[in-house]
Amino acid sequence: MNRQFETSKEYAMHLDLIDPLASFRDEFYLDPETIYLDGNSLGLLSKRAEASLLSSLEDWKQYGIDGWTKGVTPWFTLSEKLGALTAPLIGAQADEVIVTGSTTINLHQLTATFYHPSEQRTKILADELTFPSDIYALQSQLRLHGFDPEQHLVQVKSRDGRILEEDDIIASMTDEVALIILPTVLYRSGQILDIPRLTKEAHNRGILIGFDGCHSVGAVPHYFDEWDVDFAFWCNYKHLNAGPGSVAGLYVNKRHVGILPGLTGWFGSKKDKQFDMEYTFSPAQGAGSFQIGTPHILSMAPLKGSLELFAEAGIERIREKSLICTQYFSDLIESELAGLGFEIGHPREDKRRGGHICLEHLEAARICKCLKEEKIIPDYREPNIIRLAPVALYNTYLEVWETVQTLKRIVKDKQYEKFENKREVIA
Repeated sequence: MNRQFETSKEYAMHLDLIDPLASFRDEFYLDPETIYLDGNSLGLLSKRAEASLLSSLEDWKQYGIDGWTKGVTPWFTLSEKLGALTAPLIGAQADEVIVTGSTTINLHQLTATFYHPSEQRTKILADELTFPSDIYALQSQLRLHGFDPEQHLVQVKSRDGRILEEDDIIASMTDEVALIILPTVLYRSGQILDIPRLTKEAHNRGILIGFDGCHSVGAVPHYFDEWDVDFAFWCNYKHLNAGPGSVAGLYVNKRHVGILPGLTGWFGSKKDKQFDMEYTFSPAQGAGSFQIGTPHILSMAPLKGSLELFAEAGIERIREKSLICTQYFSDLIESELAGLGFEIGHPREDKRRGGHICLEHLEAARICKCLKEEKIIPDYREPNIIRLAPVALYNTYLEVWETVQTLKRIVKDKQYEKFENKREVIA
């Protein structure tokens, strides 16, 4: 995608003037003195999310236990309602999506359901750049089956420590692999994997494949049904702005409707059977059966308001602005920060780049501390990565321009030297 580029502040202001999503910025609580570029770790609070949380609190206040079936949004079916609202963002049908659990709990649930080792196929295929929590869960699932993770968890290597080559992943899809779990977007470099290609190649080899969408859902449109992905899971507190520790989401392809979840629980029952209190589990149809325990209502409620914004903005328009913004960010870095020790670690091609940029520097940890002192909120990742996420719904091009100018000053003047080059407890 060819785009005009200028380095001036006036050009950044011009981009903001013609931004079709600019009005959504007013929907969020923003500190006017701060540039927040950490929405890929925790999205900001919107006024709609606050309102939907307060609405659920009001239902609790007014109805008590009857809030499960009364009020603005009855709690008993809230998980299903939110799943239906999420479905358009990932290209799924409403009953294929449910809001439940957490990222890692949902990975455990899906692995327990779809990992069926046989005499020949015992291995799980992942990669060496994925978020560590996924690896911990897969190691645990292998041990539960009596397998040594050192032998039965295959992690595809990266050629450069930044990105994965799909050819290498496909070459690892041997006849010993029973299940594949990969990220949609790599959490450090922001690379998007070729999901349709990988899914097709896995299925050609008789292997089920699922994806961790934590760093893509809400920033990148997906078409899981069209691509025939078997399952996926993600958190809702990053790009979807549902709040810290918010309830997560999962998708199960309609081809697997009727499969018994590996971990069954009361809330996975058919709604009309749940309170029969029978000792025989009657699973709900679709993804609803993958629920385990009682939903955390007050940690789900903000997602309702947030998803209203996504429905209005449209995921395709969000992606369009995100691509322009990350490209603009990259161009400014190359132009303004040359010779200062920075390296771009994210893919430059639109089709391979997610919603954040990856900037590498030997002094990354202390540079991040300096940015925070300057009231610019970045995200640090070991060993030397500054992640910066210009979120389409609330960040501006002017903020991107100002961030690059601040980075230039911090490094040229060596302002970072007053800090230790070591991460904080929470990076």
